[in-house]
Amino acid sequence: MKFTAAQIAGILEGEVVGNPNAEVHKLSKIEEGTEGSLTFLANPKYINFIYSTQATVTIVNNTFEPEQNITTTLIKVEDAYKSFSKLLEYYNQVKLMKSGIEQPSVISEGVTYGTDLYLGSFCYIGKNVIIGNNVKIYPNSFIGDNVTIGDNCVFFAGVRIYSETEIGNNCTIHSGTIVGSDGFGFAPLEDGTYSKVPQIGNVIIEDNVEIGACTTVDRATLGSTIIRKGVKLDNHIQVAHNVEIGENTVIAAQTGIAGTTKIGKNCLIGGQVGFAGHLVIGDNVKIQAQSGIGKNLSDGEVVQGSPAFNYGDFAKSFVHFRNLPKIVSDLEELKKQQ
Repeated sequence: MKFTAAQIAGILEGEVVGNPNAEVHKLSKIEEGTEGSLTFLANPKYINFIYSTQATVTIVNNTFEPEQNITTTLIKVEDAYKSFSKLLEYYNQVKLMKSGIEQPSVISEGVTYGTDLYLGSFCYIGKNVIIGNNVKIYPNSFIGDNVTIGDNCVFFAGVRIYSETEIGNNCTIHSGTIVGSDGFGFAPLEDGTYSKVPQIGNVIIEDNVEIGACTTVDRATLGSTIIRKGVKLDNHIQVAHNVEIGENTVIAAQTGIAGTTKIGKNCLIGGQVGFAGHLVIGDNVKIQAQSGIGKNLSDGEVVQGSPAFNYGDFAKSFVHFRNLPKIVSDLEELKKQQ
């Protein structure tokens, strides 16, 4: 896709200084700009690069005035960083503007879907699925029976949505993610083997949720595993059966949440955090990376460690952790002096 400086300025409500017909077809960092690329200058640390960049068009703040000759066409805006972010969002929307049903693909009986559906090749849509407007389902994806999907959702290639799952509006699910697989439920028998406990619940994902690549959200044993509005999950996260994650909580990669744990809203959870099952985590909790959570946490707690404890106490204790060899040596010396 090609855009002229004038078209970009129109989107950003900016002013062109230079050639309004200059065309760009790719994005770049200012220090790596080449002919045909669009870049931006927001951080003063990079100001020297604007005089050497080969980028065709550069977005700058209104206050910028060149002190040397430049070859790039400028688009002056109120805030270059925000404008470039807006342009990235616009570019992404244009890139995802696909529609139509590619073949081969399977749409089972009883399926209904809204306007502007994109269904990539080698997709399977099960019976009685309901799909809203402007939904994009990329190739090699599976949607099981009786799934409901709201408007403006995007499922990237290779997503698997098991039966009975309910997904709200404006949700994005990245490649390789599985929603609705069986929870980890097994009952021990007298002979040492295990009997599988049927997992007959479902998963509910509310509006404005984004789930990263290769994350797994298990269906409930009974009832629902629930991902509330605005939740953002990173790649490679395990959400077990009957877990509930509160509104606008953000969880980084490789975190594992055991069954029936309830996490509050507006929490910030670092990578590789492990949660035991049947816990209750309050609202506005912050958990540092690689922490192990084995007990309930109250609203607003900030914890670190494995097992996790108060972050301030952890930081103070870490000073002693590092000095343990010297502390032990000093103790041994004191014993000798007694």
